[in-house]
Amino acid sequence: MKRALITGITGQDGSYLAELLLGLGYEVHGLVRQVNLENPARDSALLERCTLHVAALDSFPAFYRIISATPFDECYHLAAESFVGERMADGFHTIYNNMSGTHFLLAALSEIQPRCRFYFAGTSEMFGRPATAPQNEDTPFMPRTAYGISKLTSYHIMRHYREERGMFCVAGILYNHESPRRRPEFVTRKITRAVARIALGDSRKLELGNLNTTRDWGWSPDYVRAMHLMLNQSEQCDFVVASGVSRTVREFCEVAFACAGLDWKEHVVSVAKFFRPDEPVPLVGDPSRLKEALSWNSTRTFAEMVREMVDADVAALA
Repeated sequence: MKRALITGITGQDGSYLAELLLGLGYEVHGLVRQVNLENPARDSALLERCTLHVAALDSFPAFYRIISATPFDECYHLAAESFVGERMADGFHTIYNNMSGTHFLLAALSEIQPRCRFYFAGTSEMFGRPATAPQNEDTPFMPRTAYGISKLTSYHIMRHYREERGMFCVAGILYNHESPRRRPEFVTRKITRAVARIALGDSRKLELGNLNTTRDWGWSPDYVRAMHLMLNQSEQCDFVVASGVSRTVREFCEVAFACAGLDWKEHVVSVAKFFRPDEPVPLVGDPSRLKEALSWNSTRTFAEMVREMVDADVAALA
């Protein structure tokens, strides 16, 4: 039986990854913050099937203790401070925690379990403001946020352990991926929760920023399946994980409101205070290498993904 360690197991991707690995017969361990143990998660039944360890991202002794006690075949590093909109002036904790977490975890594995395979969750924010679209594995990185900078630094730390220490390390450069488990502060859940409230008569309006903003949205369970494929390939290759299609916030609204039989134009208001700086070149990924090398593909259309999110929020609020 393989044994895997997942950081960020209580998050959207961590929970889906735990389900996937348990279904494949893995023994699953997860790193959690103390606050997540004190406040039971929505998927507590899933977490009861896993072995949980308390650790903070900035604690090397905690990582060292856990890795010294239990041998792992695979480690999936998903945990990160992930508030993309944070100003650089306020980004100290994001940068420090994400860099130190990756470094401390790899340092402990390198010393104690160098044969453990390591997956790093990268992000399209590492591209920042690219010059071309779509972006692929050869596109230069130009991060513009504290989150993107911290992730790119962590990516280079991972490459050091791969190229200089001989560890098996791979990275997935993941574009936006959604599900009913997405945290409510993200615009997709903000929209689907508003649709549910309006459909149930609890609200009338939804305030959003620039409706022309585009994103490459995919289905989270598909993306965690890509993580497992990457870590179980014979070669150490990094891949872009994306839908390959750029859609606007307006399109997301149109589909989401239609799922509840509503006209989005009657409920959505564009408010200037929520606008972000314009993005002259859209962040949209090219997943062709992943599809060709690992036979990966999507299992949900955009409309199917949005409907699952709306239906889940309607059921939860009802």
